[in-house]
Amino acid sequence: MSYKRNAFPGKIFLSVALCVFIFSACINRESNADQQQAIFAFDNNASTRWSSPENRNGIKGAGGKENNGAKGHAYDAMKAGESYTLLETDGPGVINRIWITINDRSPLMLRSLRLNMYWDGESKPAVSVPFGDFFGVGLGKTGIFENALFANPEGRSFISFIQMPFKKSAKITLTNDGNTDLGNCFFDVDYNLLQNWNDNWLYFHAYWHRDTATKLAEDFEILPHVEGKGRYLGANIGVNANPVYPKSWFGEGEVKIFMDGDKDHPKLNGTGTEDYIGTGWGQGRFIMDYSGCTIQNDSSGEMAFYRFHIPDPVYFKNDCKVVLQQIGGAGTDIVRNYQKNKVPVIPVTTDTGKNIFHYNEKKTVLLDSSMPAGWTNFYRSDDVSATVYFYLGTPADNLPSLQPLSIRVAALKPVK
Repeated sequence: MSYKRNAFPGKIFLSVALCVFIFSACINRESNADQQQAIFAFDNNASTRWSSPENRNGIKGAGGKENNGAKGHAYDAMKAGESYTLLETDGPGVINRIWITINDRSPLMLRSLRLNMYWDGESKPAVSVPFGDFFGVGLGKTGIFENALFANPEGRSFISFIQMPFKKSAKITLTNDGNTDLGNCFFDVDYNLLQNWNDNWLYFHAYWHRDTATKLAEDFEILPHVEGKGRYLGANIGVNANPVYPKSWFGEGEVKIFMDGDKDHPKLNGTGTEDYIGTGWGQGRFIMDYSGCTIQNDSSGEMAFYRFHIPDPVYFKNDCKVVLQQIGGAGTDIVRNYQKNKVPVIPVTTDTGKNIFHYNEKKTVLLDSSMPAGWTNFYRSDDVSATVYFYLGTPADNLPSLQPLSIRVAALKPVK
């Protein structure tokens, strides 16, 4: 009898576990079926268009006319100072993919070209960023990668998979702000015109800015304060580490996301720069769907990395700001030498391996021999740039205009 009493709960547990497994399997099959159905089901709401040099805006029956149907207008040139319209159409609609390739992919050209996007007839662009940076190319240096939002096959073309809905109209332009002509610009913008607009849809925005010398103890704003409801999609960030900090690591700063009335302290607070992109204890080059590091060069101090909040969405109802602390780290003796040589630092903490000492105030503390030794984090100044991607409930935002070309191309290092 005791044997049967002990065995009976086990049978119940086994039966329950089996039911849970079957239920989970059914849910997974239904989920997979939904995903498959989205691929092969007909969408009566959508009408497909491609805009390319062979048929600007995808006008019905107008493709390939210039050479009797043969290849006659595959690309256009852009002289210095010229603007070029890739797409101009009325909505509602949604852009699904943008592909562009150009013959001059130098850092100077990738930062000189300006990509603008306008929604619903707004005069202020929702997107105004350097061309290369928009497509995930940090520091103006192209490379081979593919992630959830962008791809650069063989380092010679630029692809965006970001969906960009528009209610009334869409316009995309490319402007050559530099002094060098661009010989070839091939492109296609793939989009759907829609019969119906969903009021829950948000407008896509992107913003780029650079600080060639961040200020001590001031956070770099990945996304400056924006107002309205929306979604923070993510960013790609480039760092040219300041050579006055040899034998150090730049990336001890935490990412902080302020939203919906946060003032001095945010709701979302990370633990370090490399932690934010999903790695740890420093970072090397790696490429994943939602995070990665496309450039890692210790000798030049160059680093470019990205993080996209797709499986972990970040929504805000009223406002949002995203910052990256400008904090690095090195051995305490190294930081002492910085101070002896008048290098700008403000110590933050020292980790001895047993205790962490907090210096608390944002002012210089001299690390003399009486101070604890170990690993010291410190505020520092570097050259930092970022392209941030986000959605808003409005077709325009309150952010500043794109910085002038002189800031975009200052001290760009050539590709070796």
